[in-house]
This record gives sequence, C-alpha cells and structure tokens, in this order.
Amino acid sequence: MAGKIMKGGEFLIAESDCQDIFTPEDFTDEQRAIAETTEQFVENEILPHLEEIEEQNFEHVVEGMRKCGELGLLMMDAPEEEGGLELDKATSMLVGEKISTSGSFSVAFAAHTGIGTLPLIYYGTPEQKEKYLEKIITGEWCSAYCLTEPGSGSDALGAQASAILSEDGQYYILNGTKQYITNGGFAELFTIFAKIDKQHFTAFLVEKSFEGLIVGNEEKKMGIKGSSTTQIILDNCKVPVENVLGEIGKGHKIAFNSLNIGRFKLGAGVTGAAKMALAEGIQYANERKQFNRPIASFGAIQEKIADLTASIYASESLVYRLAGLLDDKLATIDKGIDDYYVQYQKGIEEYAPECGISKVFCSEVLAKTVDEVVQIFGGYGYCSEYPAERYYRDERINRIFEGTNEINRLLITGMILRRSMKGELPLQAEAMKAFEALMTPSFDEVDESIPFIAEKTTLQNLKTLFLILAGSGVQKYMDKLADEQEILMASSDIVIQIFAIESAVLRAEKIIDKLSEAKQEQLKAAVKVFTFNATEAAASAARKGAYFVEEGDTLTMILSGVRRFTKYDATGLLQAKRTLAAAASEAEKYIF
Repeated sequence: MAGKIMKGGEFLIAESDCQDIFTPEDFTDEQRAIAETTEQFVENEILPHLEEIEEQNFEHVVEGMRKCGELGLLMMDAPEEEGGLELDKATSMLVGEKISTSGSFSVAFAAHTGIGTLPLIYYGTPEQKEKYLEKIITGEWCSAYCLTEPGSGSDALGAQASAILSEDGQYYILNGTKQYITNGGFAELFTIFAKIDKQHFTAFLVEKSFEGLIVGNEEKKMGIKGSSTTQIILDNCKVPVENVLGEIGKGHKIAFNSLNIGRFKLGAGVTGAAKMALAEGIQYANERKQFNRPIASFGAIQEKIADLTASIYASESLVYRLAGLLDDKLATIDKGIDDYYVQYQKGIEEYAPECGISKVFCSEVLAKTVDEVVQIFGGYGYCSEYPAERYYRDERINRIFEGTNEINRLLITGMILRRSMKGELPLQAEAMKAFEALMTPSFDEVDESIPFIAEKTTLQNLKTLFLILAGSGVQKYMDKLADEQEILMASSDIVIQIFAIESAVLRAEKIIDKLSEAKQEQLKAAVKVFTFNATEAAASAARKGAYFVEEGDTLTMILSGVRRFTKYDATGLLQAKRTLAAAASEAEKYIF
C-alpha cells in the first residue's frame, strides 16, 4: 500500500512520489496469470466467432459470457462470502483491458460486469443477492442497466419512467421506455430506474420474465454491431416490492456511483483497444510498400507511430495510477463495519474527478489511434475487409458511453472547485500563490541532474496556470461559474493533460533504473514526445480559457503567463520520435 494516499484532485496542488503510485510493472504473478487467461479466452472462444457476433448471432455472446463465468472473469468484484473473488481494481481493470480485443463482445462483458452487476453488489439486500448474484457472476444470466430514456440522456434525473404502488401493496407498476440498453436483447435481469409517484427516483431489479416488460428491436448502429442495444418498454410492468434496489428516492446514488466505476473501467478497455489498433497499423505499415519501400520507413508514418505510442503509454500510466489510488483508498475501509459499502462508494467517489479524466483522456487517445490507423491503411482502411474500418466505427461510442466527454469535462473541474469551496482542497490559497508567481519573474535555475526535470518543471508550471485561470473564473463568476460551461471545459482540458503528463513521468521515474539502456532511451523518448504534445494541448486550452474569462490588461497579463508557463524544452524531439517509431516498428506492437 502506498505511503501517502492523496485526496481526489489533490494532484493539482501537491507533488506525488513515484514510489507511491501503481504502475503496470507492479502487477503480481497472479494478476499476470489472470490477464493471460483472459487473452487466451478471447483468442480461443471469441475471435473465431467474431464475424458471426458482428452479424448479431447473440448465442455466441451468451455462450461466451457463460465461459467467462466458468473462468471466474465475471466475479472479480463480488464478495468472497457471496461466491465472488473480490479482487482489487487493478486486476479488474487489467481484465477489462485484455477483453477489449474481443470487439463487440467486450461491450457485453463490460456492461454485465460493471453497471449490470455492481449495483446489486453494492446496494442489494441479502435476499436480493441470494436470489440473483450467483446467476449473474456465473454467467447463467446476463444483466443490463436501464437509465437512459428517449428524452433524457445526460440529464438522467429528468427520466419520466414512473412507478406506482399497486392497491394490494405487493407490486410497483412501472411504465415508460428505456433507450440504448446494452445487452437488452438477451439479458435476464435489468436494473431499471423510475420515479415512484413521479417524484422519488428509485432503482428496481426487474426480471425479463416479469409481466409487462417488453424488449424492443435491435438498434441499427454505426459500430459495435455485435452488441445488443434495444429499448426496454415497461407496459404496466409488475415488480415485487422486495425488488426495490437500495432506498426509495435514492436511485441517483446508485446511478452516479455506478457511472464512476464505468468510467475508470472504460479507460482500461479503450487503452487495450488502442494497443491492438496500433499493432495492426504498424504491421500493415511494415508490409505495405510504396516507391519500393515499406511505408513504415517514411517519416510521415513514423511520426504517427511515435505519437500514438507515446499517447498510449500515457493512457496506460494514467489508468493504472488511478487503479492504485482506488485500491489504496478502499484498503483503508474496515470490511467488518455495517455500512461497508456506503464507505466503499465514498472511497470511489473520492476519485470521481480522476475517473472522469480517465474516461475522457483514454477514449480520445483511442479515437486518435483508430483515425491514424485508418490513415496508415489508406484506401484499404475504408474497406470493411480490413480491421481498421471496424476499429474506426467501434471507437466512436466510447466518447458517448458512461456520460459524454462533454459532461465529464464539466464534472472534472466542477467537482474540484466544489471541493475547494467546501474547504476540502486548499485551492484558493494555492491560487493566490499562483497569482503571485504570475506577477513575479522567475529566475530559478534548473538542476539538470534531476531525472525528467524539464518535464517536472513544465508540470509545475501547468498546475500554476490552471490555478490562475480557475481562480480568475471563480473571482469573476463566483457560484455562477457552474453555468459557464465553456470555461469549465477549457479548464478541464488543462487538468486532463496535467494528470496525464504527471502519470507518464512518475511511472518513468519509478521504472527507468530497472530497464536496459535501449529501453531507457525509448522510455525517455515516450515521455518527451507525450509531454510536448500534451503541453501544446494545454497551452491551446489555456489561451482559449484566458480569452473566455478576462479582457484588457488582465487578459494581457494572463496571456503572457500562458506563454511563460507552457514553455517546454523538447530539444531532440525529432530523434525521440524516430527512436520510438523504430522500436515500435521492429516489435510490430505497443512496446511498453
């Protein structure tokens, strides 16, 4: 366990020690064995049926889920006393990463093991768990989660589905329509949200066999075609009163806490998908010849491979750093206490900003990866006979799943600022120091002997820049800042890049001495390439944010700060990109 457990969002105002973070190099032999089991399952049981799954022959998905249950892959989060394995989040995320290579099957798996199972584990009564949990974690039944409606997506609490207690007091009668339900076509158990008496937002456990539950037609989707996505129609659906999940009127807690978990698990899944897509792109670039040379030998292609490798390294570093934060926090909770899962949920909620960062950053790394892989394939990338075309279509949903990236951007900075206003994070005091730094020219000498000092200096400057912009926004708008979405999103773009750079640097600092000389050079190259790209992205967001918030002399001053605090000495950048590209091209895969 780490020596110091940081609060959520605290990375913006405090330095982390590289020894306190979890990295992929810290996986145990047991974790690696589970990962290998998952990889073999995908290769042996799913990939041979991939085309049939894409044609919506869902019997292969259902059978695959049963085999996952036999292997224990569906019970990682379930308590041991209830038949589960109760493994840590790092293991759960590692399995999510490895299952991601299974195409549409991974969507069914993620929905089942995440939002389809966890509400029951965290909020179910002993009787509910006894009745349903074994079926779910063995794969006998598939599960689904029904929150979105035709008229309410991001505004989940605006749902119109209703529940009225029957005259005999034995049932709730549910009416309404749920939209975009993953696993809808073959799930046997649904977690459905509805408002009792059109007022009290509440969750219900609803079996497919219950009278009045109707499964709609399959949606005709752009991508993830092999996943089931339907409406669930509630036509006077009779749900026994004992199937209320959690407390009446407290459904929002179940909905939002389930989404936090979905966000960090999605971060791991899309990271695995990015690795797979990159490998396909590199292999094709090595085979495809133009002008009598493999296109992988051209600088234009090498730069793509280098940038993608560096971004995926950052994505992977960020995801497993978050896994470590969650596991360290959850390990401090006494399992013997009566309200264990209440405290457990609070432990996960502590890192809601980082969960949002993981979801946004990692999904956008995958988006960039599949886009460039199509480009590497050229015209063939646009043809369905080649894998690049499916990767491109399948990727798009990840920026909508688990709360859109726009909603997550609003939440990241919004949650951090709310914690500051409650006194949970001393951002205001740090913002004052940041404004002082803006007014004071800096002539600090850099100690070149410190590993990754250029990146660490840039990182500290970016934190200062965020505090200046956030402080300006709060000063100008006060509690109305929540309505200034453009400012919040620009601020979050800076926060996202800060957490990503820091995760990449801390991991590199922790592992570099254990690597060969050649691997050290590749690692340094990845850090340099990513830090340069991320700093450029943060600088663009900061300039935009400055124009959004200020004008006149104050704007001029902040813009000068943007220039000053986004300087990064990326000397040797071209050679770093060539080093990365050469290593990745030789290995024909992601190299870290």
